[in-house]
Amino acid sequence: MTLPIALTCGDPSGIGPELSVKAWQKLGTQPAFFWIGDPRHLPKGSAYVTIDDPSEAPDAARQGLPVLAHPFPELAMPGNPNPRNAQTIINIISRAVHLVQSGAASALCTAPINKKALQDGAGFSHPGHTEYLAALAGVDRVVMMLACDALRVVPTTIHIPLQDVAQTLTADLLRDTLRITEAELRRKFGVARPRLAVAGLNPHAGEGGKIGLQERDLITPALESLRAEGMQIDGPLSADTMFHARARQNYDAAICMYHDQALIPIKTLDFDHGVNVTLGLPFIRTSPDHGTAFDIAGRGIARPSSLIKALEMAAEMVRVTALTTP
Repeated sequence: MTLPIALTCGDPSGIGPELSVKAWQKLGTQPAFFWIGDPRHLPKGSAYVTIDDPSEAPDAARQGLPVLAHPFPELAMPGNPNPRNAQTIINIISRAVHLVQSGAASALCTAPINKKALQDGAGFSHPGHTEYLAALAGVDRVVMMLACDALRVVPTTIHIPLQDVAQTLTADLLRDTLRITEAELRRKFGVARPRLAVAGLNPHAGEGGKIGLQERDLITPALESLRAEGMQIDGPLSADTMFHARARQNYDAAICMYHDQALIPIKTLDFDHGVNVTLGLPFIRTSPDHGTAFDIAGRGIARPSSLIKALEMAAEMVRVTALTTP
């Protein structure tokens, strides 16, 4: 029997709790997952079953959302994050990682957190979920991928100001990003011969040095060294011509130089079904590609489509990894 997926509650003042119930209503036992959080934060009248161990989740899911209870110091109010709850949100992420690494759960799916709320309430020192998970796993470098049916994108630099991108982008960072992406496409997505398309940093990919030198001096040499290792890479390419339908047929993932260069096309193509995947971890982690949405929390109007897709993608990655791991 496949182990269930661990789903963290995220910030309980956001839309995570209501989306988790909606996801169970849609998915039931396929795939089986359990929610880690305080049952008081679920919408009133929600069907849930408290479990003592993740192994109970598949059976419990026949009756309601399986809940591995983790009490919070304060009752969460929709739309109003409470600083006193911040440390518990962090602790639940850590608990979920332990459950996955210990073999009690097959994968990790994380509901949205609000970094500022965690910083204000608990001195959270990481830029986001991705970096915290890397620290918990003891991994030096991970890669953030956004994926939907039409496109997979990877930003080489992530949550930094645009003015800092050029100085942060290095040949080592780019090579590591490409190597991790290729390896994980093979292992967790079952792509036998990954094709990677790499965007330039500047307009028109620098236009031969007329609109910037990073393509000539940094990106191209890095890509040539990886091609010499046998990787299938196209680029650097002009980012404004990489994402139309015909171009997307030529690669399995697009590697971009900064956050918005990667996220704008995927959110334009499929805003409701994008999934955040962390590559390079020793376990599978997915997350819906949206935030806590404090402005609509508790109103019952949040769409669960991205969370449902994140759980389904995690389950598929578990299946593929089992086939590709010796």
